[in-house]
Amino acid sequence: MKMYNSQSFLSLYRRFFAAAILLLAAGLAQAQVAIESVNGSLQGGVEVVKVDLSQALTDLPAGFSIQSPARIALDFPNVVSAMGRSNIEVNQGNLKSVSVVQAGNRTRVVLNLKQFTTYKTQIQGKSLLVILDALVGAAAAPAVQVFAENKNRDTMPLRDLDFRRGEESTGRIVVSLPNNQVGVDIRQQGQTLVVEFLKTTLPEGLRRRLDVADFGTPVKTVSAFQVGDRVRMVIEPQGQWTHSAYQTDEQFVVEVKPIKVDASKLSQGPGYTGQKLSLNFQSIEVRSLLQVIADFTNFNVITSDSVNGTVTLRLQDVPWDQALDIILQSKGLGMRKTGNVLWIAPKDEINTKEKLDLESAAALQGLEPTRTQAFQLNYTKTTDVAAQLTANTGGAGVASGGARLLSARGSVISEARTNQLFVTDIPSKLEQVQELIAKLDIPARQVMIEARIVEASDTFGKSLGVKLGSTDLRAQQGGTGGYALGGGNSIAFGNNYGNAVASSGAGGTVDLTSNFVNLPAIGQNGYNPASFALSIFSSAANRFLNLELSALEADGKGKVVSSPRVVTADQIKALIEQGTELPYQIASSSGATAIAFRKANLKLEVTPQITPEGNIILALDVNKDTVGQSTAAGFAINTKHIQTQVLVENGGTVVIGGIFEMTETDSETKVPLLGDLPGVGNLFKNRSRVANKQEMLVFITPKVIADKAAR
Repeated sequence: MKMYNSQSFLSLYRRFFAAAILLLAAGLAQAQVAIESVNGSLQGGVEVVKVDLSQALTDLPAGFSIQSPARIALDFPNVVSAMGRSNIEVNQGNLKSVSVVQAGNRTRVVLNLKQFTTYKTQIQGKSLLVILDALVGAAAAPAVQVFAENKNRDTMPLRDLDFRRGEESTGRIVVSLPNNQVGVDIRQQGQTLVVEFLKTTLPEGLRRRLDVADFGTPVKTVSAFQVGDRVRMVIEPQGQWTHSAYQTDEQFVVEVKPIKVDASKLSQGPGYTGQKLSLNFQSIEVRSLLQVIADFTNFNVITSDSVNGTVTLRLQDVPWDQALDIILQSKGLGMRKTGNVLWIAPKDEINTKEKLDLESAAALQGLEPTRTQAFQLNYTKTTDVAAQLTANTGGAGVASGGARLLSARGSVISEARTNQLFVTDIPSKLEQVQELIAKLDIPARQVMIEARIVEASDTFGKSLGVKLGSTDLRAQQGGTGGYALGGGNSIAFGNNYGNAVASSGAGGTVDLTSNFVNLPAIGQNGYNPASFALSIFSSAANRFLNLELSALEADGKGKVVSSPRVVTADQIKALIEQGTELPYQIASSSGATAIAFRKANLKLEVTPQITPEGNIILALDVNKDTVGQSTAAGFAINTKHIQTQVLVENGGTVVIGGIFEMTETDSETKVPLLGDLPGVGNLFKNRSRVANKQEMLVFITPKVIADKAAR
């Protein structure tokens, strides 16, 4: 019987577990769509890249192209790679190689081209065909040449040219093309980038020079102009930079990224970017290993006498700066770089030497002679700059107790009359003061803010009414008016729904005027309604029957536009107001009264902030108050107030708020029962209708004032 020790059992368990993982991965690969092969070919003078899959695709993969380096990337969602390798060398036509990279359940196929060109995709069974268009100016088959000439025979105008600031201070020039078949040629000439769009024209509105230095990117200016049958765009960056270009459908983008130079880094760029090397040593001395890296990198290496010991390592295709970092960390060593010279020593030794150097420099500062230098300030107050230099008063933008820029022996005097600053310190500190003043003493950019407060009103009112009554004239005709009640006096009673007017004296008679219905129309806008009266006279009875119809209709429209405007510096609050101050009485604790005032005015209070992208952030407080109705305590104030913060593009207009009010009233007054009669019932009722609409909108338009002197 064969016995297994613990190590043999553990080895068998590991093999079984690995086999299970492989079977599970194979099952998942069969369940998902997989890329089986990628190859390139030339079909009828056209380059075609064929991607074979285990199952047919339902949709075309999303893709994008990059100008420099020339690449085409296609993303396959829910697709895995079953090729077993990630790089495929082709070197046929315009195609150099193909990279297949899987990340999760998504696979990206990258076509590395020799020159940039456009492409088309097509599904053919279980395969995806990527058809590369012919290169501009390259030799091609006659059929392809005819097709290309027909396609690009007419020039088409560019649609738009825009500049944007991306992440990490990246400048992005975005060009909207007429279609995705426009040929693009990009090249670097000295310190400028030149981009040419073939067979295109530039509209007059786009023929301009964009000054984008204020955006805080490497790009300083962008110019576009027409050259023959193509449009040339010249990009002028500044400093150290790198660029990339890519095209997505009908949008072409050029990105210019700044290169941050760190003198202490072995190689510039994010992470480790040195040339890759492989190291495989057994018990090699550290000093000898450092000499190998020095020979590989052409750096001058100075190794301290205290560096000793051996190391065993195996590194395969590792950047040399990362390999050096690993070696130094494993042996507790440090490094200091000066130009192309590397000093390598234990970390404690490096720290001790740097401490001695700093102490010596501080001692020399105490012995170095001082001198006084005058600085003339143009735009900034000397008191603010003096507070920032000494950091003892918490000046503008500096918290109290902040770091002191001047040395311990340094002093500063501010002279407000001539706006000069006199600084006494060592020469090195005076140079720092000069650099600080050059950054602080600059003109502040100004913003003009215009507000428009539009108030519109639409009023409508209509009223219909009627009066129905009678007049008794028998007293004037020598008869007896009304009904006699009591000793010699008679009193006339009118209808309960109307009014009775009578005159009587001792032993006299009464003339009766009676209104059976008294529902006249209501006045509108301070005017009385028009009326139409009809009287029917009975000579036999000496009585009048009076019918009076009254009606009034009012329709009014009004519009009030208030437009306050103010100019202020960046991040400085501005206020403009106009109105009336209304007096009112206030009582004190002693019982005495005094007069106080309250404002009913139009006010615009705003604090602008210009962003690096050129937009404007506005902190707004807008009031529109008017004098209202009179009360026993004084006049009331009708208020309209809005307070907000918005982000607006330079020169753009935004509606920051509005109020809409609508009032509709329909009323009817009538005599019970009689007012409900059809037709005749209109003589016993009063109708009125009121419809009022009021609307207020507040518009804000900020604009940065272009000041050449400030620039």
